[in-house]
Amino acid sequence: MDAKKILKAVHFAAQKHGSQKRKNKRELPYILHPVEAANILVEIGKIEDEVAVIAAILHDTLEDTETKPEEIEEIFGKEVLSVVQEVTDDKSLSKEERKRLQVETAPKKSLRAKQVKIADKISNIDSVIYDPPYYWTMERRLEYMQWSYDVVQGLLGCNLLLEDAFLKLYSDGMKILREK
Repeated sequence: MDAKKILKAVHFAAQKHGSQKRKNKRELPYILHPVEAANILVEIGKIEDEVAVIAAILHDTLEDTETKPEEIEEIFGKEVLSVVQEVTDDKSLSKEERKRLQVETAPKKSLRAKQVKIADKISNIDSVIYDPPYYWTMERRLEYMQWSYDVVQGLLGCNLLLEDAFLKLYSDGMKILREK
């Protein structure tokens, strides 16, 4: 992988996410989430596909910032843009519809998009288990965990290491949350 391209993606995403914060108790800078998703791909999934790693870093830019698809394509290319678009929810739809579509469309995604999506879910459920938004009830946390599991079921077959990591975290997390 080209370190310059990876760092360029981190810089781009950091600028785009600006002062956004994670919705957790510690209100960490948002950029840590896409960087964590990319790190999960590399460290857990053993993925060395530069396009997938860059897409993981940029995965929330279209959905959560004012970034235009043309910017990503111009700087990072069509392949990266394609993966980012595959994992981007349509914010014009209701939250319920977006969640339903994630489950429904998961099996139809490209290999790279499936890998990025599982890394994203690992990062997100780790937060839901260990550092959730302060206003989330236990019921909401458990519902999020179950929905994430349902999404990942449609992504299976893309990377056994990521899948196993997700399933272990999910299983451990459900035990932890049910004991609270």
